[in-house]
Amino acid sequence: MSVFGQMLSRYEIRTDDDHINAKHEVMQQITLAGLYRGGFFNKAAFYGGTCLRIFYGLQRFSEDMDFSLLQSGADFKLEDYFDPIINEFNALGREVVINKKEKTNQTNVESAFLKDNTAIYNVQFRTERNIKIKIEVDINPPSGFTTEHKFLLLPFSFMVRCFTLPDLYAGKIHALLFRSWKNRVKGRDWYDFEWYVRNNTVLNFEHLLQRTSQFGSLTQGELTQNNLIQLLRDKISETNMEMVKADVRPFIKNPGEMDIWSTEYFTHLADMIQFGKTAD
Repeated sequence: MSVFGQMLSRYEIRTDDDHINAKHEVMQQITLAGLYRGGFFNKAAFYGGTCLRIFYGLQRFSEDMDFSLLQSGADFKLEDYFDPIINEFNALGREVVINKKEKTNQTNVESAFLKDNTAIYNVQFRTERNIKIKIEVDINPPSGFTTEHKFLLLPFSFMVRCFTLPDLYAGKIHALLFRSWKNRVKGRDWYDFEWYVRNNTVLNFEHLLQRTSQFGSLTQGELTQNNLIQLLRDKISETNMEMVKADVRPFIKNPGEMDIWSTEYFTHLADMIQFGKTAD
């Protein structure tokens, strides 16, 4: 069996969603391997839901790959790492193309789309040509985070620099409260929030403050631990939990774990947040 097939065989695939999720994750791991070979993790770290999934045991799949430079770097170019990623896929008998996504508005994030462009499986999987993962790198990161190195064993043994859990938690709370999805509901944010609370993760409040300050997230006043809880309560009260569940469902194996989800349930979770570092 090829290494690519070996990686895919680790997943229990029963449905179309299972297949798409497994394929995404294998692509993500190969991408991480390419970035490692290119020296990317000397200057950047992995964070976000996919990091939480691959290295910390989150029981939901994730599509996007989020990275942060360790220090601001306006001259950073994600294109410098395209060749190592492409070469890593080629070594496993796969061909990919990477296209930069041009953005109309100036942001801190350098973004690209990675698409699997080769029909490897038989004709019934032809739609896999459209499977893609999005890579984003924050080139002007907020301060106050720490990193650690985590291992992957396939497609070979290598290390990935990752945000620590308290800092990942801070990023998730910031996204949960302040990321605008217009008419969409990002239920996966709520799934992750429940995971952090259930696992007694300590929230790095200092890093959260850095994020809210840099992004100008608060229109008035300062963020405190007390008003953070109230902001979360307000967010929960205005969130449609059925839409939340619908967003998460394709990415988890056991939808029954969401049976308890309700406004009251998440309000209780908000009251259970454990705080870590605070600003002086």
